[in-house]
Amino acid sequence: MGDRLMGAWERPFCGGLRAADVGRRVELVGWVRRRRNLGGIVFVDLRDREGWAQVLLRDALREAGEKLSQEDVIRVIGTVAARSADTVNSDMPTGEIEVIAEEVELLTAAETPPFVVEDRVNASEELRLRYRYLDLRRPEMMATLVLRDQITFAIREYFHGMGFIEVETPILTRSTPEGARDFLVPARLAPGSFYALPQSPQLFKQLLQVAGLGRYVQIARCFRDEALRAERQLEFTQVDIEASFVEEEDIYALIEGLFAKVFPIVGITPPAAFPRLSWADAMERFGSDKPDMRFGMELVELGEVARGCAFEVLRAAAATGRVKGLVVPGGTAFSRKQLDELSEFAKPFGVPGVLWFRKTADGYGSPAKKALGDEGIAAFLAAAGAGDGDLLVVVGGVPKVVFAALGALRVELGGRLGLVRQGSHAFLWVTDFPLFEWDDETHRYYSVNHPFTAPKAQDVANLESDPGAVRARAYDVVMDGVELGGGSIRIHDSVLQQRAFAVLGIDEAQAKHRFGFLLDAFRYGAPPHGGLALGLDRLVMLMAGRDSIRDVIAFPKTTSGNCLLTDAPNTVDDAQLEELRLRVDVSRSAPNGS
Repeated sequence: MGDRLMGAWERPFCGGLRAADVGRRVELVGWVRRRRNLGGIVFVDLRDREGWAQVLLRDALREAGEKLSQEDVIRVIGTVAARSADTVNSDMPTGEIEVIAEEVELLTAAETPPFVVEDRVNASEELRLRYRYLDLRRPEMMATLVLRDQITFAIREYFHGMGFIEVETPILTRSTPEGARDFLVPARLAPGSFYALPQSPQLFKQLLQVAGLGRYVQIARCFRDEALRAERQLEFTQVDIEASFVEEEDIYALIEGLFAKVFPIVGITPPAAFPRLSWADAMERFGSDKPDMRFGMELVELGEVARGCAFEVLRAAAATGRVKGLVVPGGTAFSRKQLDELSEFAKPFGVPGVLWFRKTADGYGSPAKKALGDEGIAAFLAAAGAGDGDLLVVVGGVPKVVFAALGALRVELGGRLGLVRQGSHAFLWVTDFPLFEWDDETHRYYSVNHPFTAPKAQDVANLESDPGAVRARAYDVVMDGVELGGGSIRIHDSVLQQRAFAVLGIDEAQAKHRFGFLLDAFRYGAPPHGGLALGLDRLVMLMAGRDSIRDVIAFPKTTSGNCLLTDAPNTVDDAQLEELRLRVDVSRSAPNGS
């Protein structure tokens, strides 16, 4: 670079200049967003992470300006001037000023990019991920990274003020195959042995409580080898907290205080205290353990009317499972095609389809009309409280399937019908989750959260006799139908921990092999403790108003787990495999068929 006007840390950002800077001599560096030739003057929009400013190149500098191309990297020295009243651009933060250039230097010439670096880009997501460094130059993408930094800083500042200590826990740890699949890392110095990347710092943060740290926090990188979707990645970041001598109320107050500090960054003011809903009530009323509370359309119980109806399918469902319904306001106007689409939407959740009931000017209608008649249809509509013009959607079967199908339909229809008021938000605590869940395929219980979650005191006596009825001291915090995080009060007694392991089929020898270090620690004075982990990616996604966490992660993976930018995962050299004493068997297809 040529002679510098100011040091790197004194240099202003292009997008940070304002009317107050008029008359200031500045040095700017950045990328050419756009170049225009008008009346013998070259206008250049110079962009950096904060936005862009208009630079005027005239007289001796005009020729140099005419040679500039989009995305060239340049350096400019000039003076900030006020724009004339008729050229002020109120649509941009720097619209009141421009920089009259005195010097311009081309630092790096750029080739024509594969897509235009603007917010209104029509390039495919695949192309943008392949050239992610260009995609991140777009103002809306850069803004999400800046917002993420602001949120992370505010989180650290809050917990520091609350007396929490940030501790980094190991990335290379041991595999504890309970829940999602671990990512395994071969240990070169111990052939045949493997480390695992942490799904969570769970055990270490509990051990820090045994150590007496008292209040722990970490912005933690975690890894889970699981199916991806809009709100999940193979690697993710969570705000991980744990504290000693706390109960549920302490955690609720802590997180509500955190949100009161963080959400105003984007103009959202959460309530001082969030509503609470037990897991059982959430499932019965909304079919989901993370219900979107911004609109009603609650599920209705139809078991009684189904048990006495003439339609055998519903009678059988009521006898062996559940029959629930959903009243859709104005749904009688749905076409037959739209009604069929509701069934197709529900099928992936394990139901053969949905039944619907309605009364129109032409009379009563339902696929079950032949069996039920008008009187039977009217009975269902009345039991559901459906009014004139409403559609009743009904699902029967295994409770888990019924709740999943109707819960998803509720959210889908709420969106279609525009029931969510623009700009509205709803925060919620969901509490009292089941501690265990029975799996019919493997014929065993699994932890709903993890094996270290404490049971509610009044349910401890049922651990062996009725594990499925035991409630956990667990809680999730939900916003707009998205789970932002969850946690629990932990087991801190080795005897109770072993009882919980036994329900999961983990005998004493297995427990010692897999979790012996934790059980040993409990012998030396473990305090009561609990905590929570917030998904930072999801938090930023909601605060940024985006639909996918890929938009708020600098270098995300695709839904198939690939990094298109670096072409990962990829093969490695035979020499590396030999050093690790590994052999790759490619005779079988990968799970995704590749």
